[in-house]
Amino acid sequence: MLQLLHHVLGQRFHLSAALRRQYHKEVGKAAQLTDIQQQDVRCLLLFRYLYYLVRYFQGFQALLLIGENPIIGTGVRSGQFRRASAEDTQPSTLPVPYAILIAEMSTPKPRVVVAMSGGVDSSVAALLLKEQGYDVVGVTMRLFPYDEDNALTRYNKGCCTPQDVEDARRVCQIIGAPHYLMNFEREFQQFVIDYFCDEYARGRTPHPCLACNDKIKFSFLFQRAIALDADYIATGHYARVHEQDGAYRLLKGIDQSKDQSYVLFTLRQEELRRTLLPVGWYTKPQIRDFALNAGLPVADKPDSQEICFIPDGDYRSFINERVAPTSGEIVDTEGNVLGWHDGVQNFTVGQRRGLGITAGKPMFVLGIDAQRQRVIVGEAKDLLSHNLWASQVSFTGGAPIGPVQVDAKIRYKASEAPAVLYPYGDSAVISFQTPQRAVTPGQAVAFYRQDELIGGGIIEGPWLDAVPLP
Repeated sequence: MLQLLHHVLGQRFHLSAALRRQYHKEVGKAAQLTDIQQQDVRCLLLFRYLYYLVRYFQGFQALLLIGENPIIGTGVRSGQFRRASAEDTQPSTLPVPYAILIAEMSTPKPRVVVAMSGGVDSSVAALLLKEQGYDVVGVTMRLFPYDEDNALTRYNKGCCTPQDVEDARRVCQIIGAPHYLMNFEREFQQFVIDYFCDEYARGRTPHPCLACNDKIKFSFLFQRAIALDADYIATGHYARVHEQDGAYRLLKGIDQSKDQSYVLFTLRQEELRRTLLPVGWYTKPQIRDFALNAGLPVADKPDSQEICFIPDGDYRSFINERVAPTSGEIVDTEGNVLGWHDGVQNFTVGQRRGLGITAGKPMFVLGIDAQRQRVIVGEAKDLLSHNLWASQVSFTGGAPIGPVQVDAKIRYKASEAPAVLYPYGDSAVISFQTPQRAVTPGQAVAFYRQDELIGGGIIEGPWLDAVPLP
């Protein structure tokens, strides 16, 4: 069916040369994507150009019916029409419907693909952009297959359930924007779920929302948005993009209690240039008021609190179903065996409960040696560290040349702390003025200058005080 539509649309209909070139140009962009991405893109392009054809024949019919006083469209997408003026009836080599199409293609509204989860934040992001005059296209990502017997999709406290898809579709219907459901199951499985389980198996504590933003929203969805000739991609994150003298800065959201800039540190200038974050300029109560005033059905919808793909929030059960448990020793800092465990994936740095040992005093997980299947425990004071080492370091506006003063935070809910950042290639050492508790491998560290996020990286562990800083 797709091949037939492609052939008929691209070859048989007598479209203007400009329209044909634009269609084949966009199909060419789609061909640069992976096989699993091309079919969705081709479907969207075909529906888009079939829409143009329908409007063409509607215009041709109107021209025949009205004769010398035709109806001219002010915009093919808007569906609004006005009576033709003298300027509209100047001699032209093209019939009026062709002129409409070509005029629209030559002066289009900026198109933005909005990632819509079905929640209030992304819904209001689409609403705000629509009100600002953007050509909004809502996209909901299908991240895992729907199955009544599948705990992932029965779980209604996360996101991306069939009800969420319907909520996003309804919002788009209300604001007058097209809505599409795109399949990202394979990408989400590989880059989020498999990554999540692999990290725990390595004795690390991953941040799945960071992986989803980096690999799914701002990589795969970004590529599909470009293939659809979108100028921008938008999300419902509480953060802001500010352009100044041709440079793009990533700022915290106005609502400090909801700020999500921490999970966006991987964005560079190219992504920031084409990213819109309208929600970040408002507080959460304002966002709900916008949704209520616009009559959106998600105005009072609760925020998702858990990891979207973890049934009932029990991540240990989820991981143990996918990672074979291997027993090992629980030891203190001197190497004394205090007990045994059923798998390092059940532990994280800073953990106190569920250790299964008796030591006569509170003990905490200090570190995990996955190669030896060892969990190292100690006292609370042993969790403190002045320095940490980060890998996969990224900067929004380019790496600093030398050491720089920053405010850094080592987990999403942590407070920022003054520190000195020592860049070292794609790694960095961060030295804090005051010691930080439970520096956790696998988590992210974000670097700030006042309200601006300048970069971040993935924590590899404490940088031992005995080792000189680079």
